[in-house]
This record gives sequence, structure tokens and C-alpha cells, in this order.
Amino acid sequence: MGCESLFYTLFITLSVALITYNVLISSNAPLRTEFPGPTHLRLDPVIQMPKDRRPSDSNSGKARLFHTAVTATDSVYSTWQTRVMYYWFKRFKDLPGSDMGGFTRILHSGKPDKHMEEIPTFVADPLPGGMDQGFIVLNRPYAFVQWLEKADIPEEYILMAEPDHIIVKPIPNLSKDGLSAAFPFFYIEPKKYETVLRKFFPVEKGAITDVDPIGNSPVIIEKDNLKKIAPTWMNVSLAMKKDPEADKAFGWVLEMYGYAVASALHGVGNILYKDFMIQPPWDLEVGKKFIIHYTYGCDYDMQGKSTYGKIGEWRFDKRSYSDSPPPRNLPMPPAGVPESVVTLVKMVNEATANIPNWGE
Repeated sequence: MGCESLFYTLFITLSVALITYNVLISSNAPLRTEFPGPTHLRLDPVIQMPKDRRPSDSNSGKARLFHTAVTATDSVYSTWQTRVMYYWFKRFKDLPGSDMGGFTRILHSGKPDKHMEEIPTFVADPLPGGMDQGFIVLNRPYAFVQWLEKADIPEEYILMAEPDHIIVKPIPNLSKDGLSAAFPFFYIEPKKYETVLRKFFPVEKGAITDVDPIGNSPVIIEKDNLKKIAPTWMNVSLAMKKDPEADKAFGWVLEMYGYAVASALHGVGNILYKDFMIQPPWDLEVGKKFIIHYTYGCDYDMQGKSTYGKIGEWRFDKRSYSDSPPPRNLPMPPAGVPESVVTLVKMVNEATANIPNWGE
């Protein structure tokens, strides 16, 4: 009850004064309250790098390994995706061009599962009863707060990823000069929702363009920066969910807006790296990308024509496997289907063929 009371006290504080709420920001004691320092990133890092950043160590010969962290539940749906993701992580980890270090599945179910020996796992508690308000994704920032507080993470950088990410080539450390590397999402539109966002990112904190069009994943970030951002990300997301206007405006991407705002509040800028990943079926080629994000269903007729929005004669949709994992040797798509989709199915098939006890 003590933990739950603490969180509801925070809720009340955030609700009474959303514009001037106290941000939780200490690496070692994240319940210390104060605002982050002034926002000092005023230039879009895609256009021009700020000149006041520290020199890059990317060419110094110093290793810049990052730790890959994936938040997950113990559901069948989440578990099979995480197992596939971890298979491909291991395949590319030690190849030339990789800065990939360790790996952790942050399991926010509150209890161990049968895959603890297969996948390096940190067990985090879910939010106290009712606090996620039926939106399970709100457990993600709380899980990161716990992991960053309690785990021994040797790498100085973190890649935040998700179960439905397939790594397609070795990933270098794409961050630079104190800037994180993040994928820009077309549906994260801070300017469009400026009126709502100003409840959580007050005018005195900076221009609305300081809020980047990102979520927390995929993002490569300095560990120390994430330790500052994570508690704020958690509290901003909870406050947004509690606010009817923000909840309606942001819907299923609410927690992504929470991260973008938290990053801006702490003055952590982002290189908006469009080549970070692809999202089939909209993106047609793998090209130079590093991750396939298979969040959308892929539906085609037998002539290889997309039937998106209508179940196709051939389809691959992760939601078809909510209660049981996909079988080994899924049928390949018909001729004419984009390379991105073909690659996705090939990689799922290779993983399931080689992961022990698949489908049991």
C-alpha cells in the first residue's frame, strides 16, 4: 500500500499543477523533485549540430558499446516476438560494424517466466493496481525506472527497442556529441498538438519544436541521460493519461509523446535518424536500415497486390498470433510483394527454425 500511496500522491501533484509540476530527475534518487536545467537545444539536429556540444568520441578509438533493452510482458504474444528479436540480436552482435553490447529483456509482469535462462531478463514490477488505467504501455517507463535504479549496466549507452523489432544488420552507435539517435515518426506531431502539450511542456521551457517527433524506441541514448529522463517520462505519461484532453488527442501513442516531452524537458536533443528502421508494408526496401518494425499487418492477393485494410489471400500480421506463436516455416509471400515483407518472413522463419522448443 505504501508504494501505491506514493504514486497516487504524485498523481495529485501532477493533476493540480500540470504546467508547473515538479519533475523527478536524480540518477540515484529519482524521487527528488526539481525542474531539469534550461533547454539548450534550439537547432534541429537534422539540419545543423549545435556548436556547444562536447566533442565526439566516435573517432577516438574509445569503445561506445550500447546495451539493448526491450520491455516485454509474459504474454504469449509478447514472448514469441522477444525470442525472435533476441535471436537476431545474437546473430549480429559480434559482427564488424556492431557497437552492440549486452541485452536485457525488462519483464514488467512482476514475476519470472520459463524463458529466464534463454533471454537475459530483469523482472520489474507493474504499476500498482489500476494506475495504468487499462493502458498496459504505461508500465514501460516505470519498468525502465526500476531497471536503471537496480541493474548493473556496464555500457554507457542504451538502445531502447521493442519485441516487434528485427535487427537486420550490425548496429553502430548512432548517437553523437551528447545527442541521442532516434527514429522520427510521422504521426508524432508536437506542433499540431501544441495547445495540449503546453500543459506538460510550459512555454518557459522552450519552443514547441524542442519536442522531437519521436517515441522512446528505437532510441540510442547515453545511460546518464536516460536515468534523468526516465522518471519524468513515467510521470508525464501518467499525467497525460489522467488528462482527458491529452488522452483523447494522443490515444495509443500517448506514452510516446510522454517520452518526447520528457526528453525536451531535460534538454536532451535527438538526431532524427530516418534510416534507423523500416515499417512494412509501407516501406518497400530494407536498404541501409538497421531494424524491421513489423507493427502493421501485411495483406496481399496472390498477384502480389496489397489489400491493406482487407484480409489478403496471403497475410502476415503479428496479431494473428496473439494466443500461440507463429508456426515454423510460414508460407512465403507471392511474387511481386515488396522486399521488406519478404525479408521479414524469411527472418521470422529462420529464427523459429533455430530457436529450441519453439511453439511448445
